[in-house]
Amino acid sequence: MNKSALQIALSISLLFAAFPSFAQIERYIVGTHYTELPNPVNTGDPSKIEVLEAFWYGCSHCFRFEPLLAAWEENAPDDVDVVRFPALWNNLMKIHAQVYFTAEALGKLSVLHTPVFNAINLQGNRLQNERQIGSLFAEYGVDAEDFEKAFNSFSVRTKVNQAEKRMQDYQIRSTPNIVVNGKYLITTGQNVPTQEEMLEVVEFLVEKERQMLGSSGD
Repeated sequence: MNKSALQIALSISLLFAAFPSFAQIERYIVGTHYTELPNPVNTGDPSKIEVLEAFWYGCSHCFRFEPLLAAWEENAPDDVDVVRFPALWNNLMKIHAQVYFTAEALGKLSVLHTPVFNAINLQGNRLQNERQIGSLFAEYGVDAEDFEKAFNSFSVRTKVNQAEKRMQDYQIRSTPNIVVNGKYLITTGQNVPTQEEMLEVVEFLVEKERQMLGSSGD
């Protein structure tokens, strides 16, 4: 090996030593595997890297994705904040977003999240009106009066309206979608064919943000 070739090889070695994730950084490409939002959206906790899932209870793909995301969330690093976001672009989705925020307001989201998915996707209960929704909540220990008060509350309706606006900010047109740190939108499609690979893109973008923020993920 001549001197010039040795210098080039040494330079490449030093580059990879300085940036151990260099090959990883090139694995997924903006515009091909994910989209960079033109205007970043504020996250709930700026000290963490937010992984936001846009879902719909009536979406069979979201129903299948939920166990994958839950398993991924269980092993997520401490610097990652996993957030659920009810997508809405029609009246039924708006009602289901109201279901989500009602359960949240009552402190019952962890109890009701899966049963709502199951009611719609397994039991054929579309949960399309207050009576059907109230009956499901009652099955899980929610008093009828408490449910009615929360379901029709100003705070819940405000959150639904805010979610509707944020749909435009996130540029969400299908479910499930994932937005990483308010900057990057990931969807399944030709270049990201499976939900498992969508989570791989998430991990790639989390590491990308981690390097930019200079955090370790411990």
